[in-house]
Amino acid sequence: MNRPGKIVCVGRNYVEHAKELGNAMPTEPLIFLKPPSSVIASGAAIELPPQSKQVEFEGEIGVVIGRRLRHVREADAAAGIAGLVAVNDVTARDLQNTDGQWTRAKGFDTFCAIGEPAPPPADLAAVEVVTRVNGAERQRAKAAQMAFAIPRLIAYISGIMTLEPGDLIATGTPAGVGPLAPGDTVEVELVGLSLVRNSVVRAP
Repeated sequence: MNRPGKIVCVGRNYVEHAKELGNAMPTEPLIFLKPPSSVIASGAAIELPPQSKQVEFEGEIGVVIGRRLRHVREADAAAGIAGLVAVNDVTARDLQNTDGQWTRAKGFDTFCAIGEPAPPPADLAAVEVVTRVNGAERQRAKAAQMAFAIPRLIAYISGIMTLEPGDLIATGTPAGVGPLAPGDTVEVELVGLSLVRNSVVRAP
């Protein structure tokens, strides 16, 4: 996948994930940005930075934008999708908790692992994301379980900032997040669509 112009992420979009971190559910989509410099492809290594002692995986359904979208209606949003892609929104959880905002925790180099995009299916709600660490399943959820569905997210974000072709929306992670350690292999799969697999190392 080409590096996105911008990466718009959605926090707390699954009720059970919000519960596991002790957070209240937002009343509208909670969005933040990851820098394009954080992107790596499948096969590259996720580097654990010395600034954090608690780096965690977050498997997500990624939406690749196919055309310029500004103030798009929810009913028209799906037509603007170029593809779906597996995303690992790697997060320094300890820094997220202490900083009060998420830029540092989400923005380290190698903290956005992205697979190859696949054409979106007709039923977006049926898309299923699965995360495995060293072959053991840690997360599994369908888009139907999101608090804010994919068309709603696209419409909401496009009302704030113009979405350009190639931009990526990471739609939030389900329950089951957990720590990564050197030597781990983590993979995020959109079942039947996209896969990203990465080893984990300490940053040089």
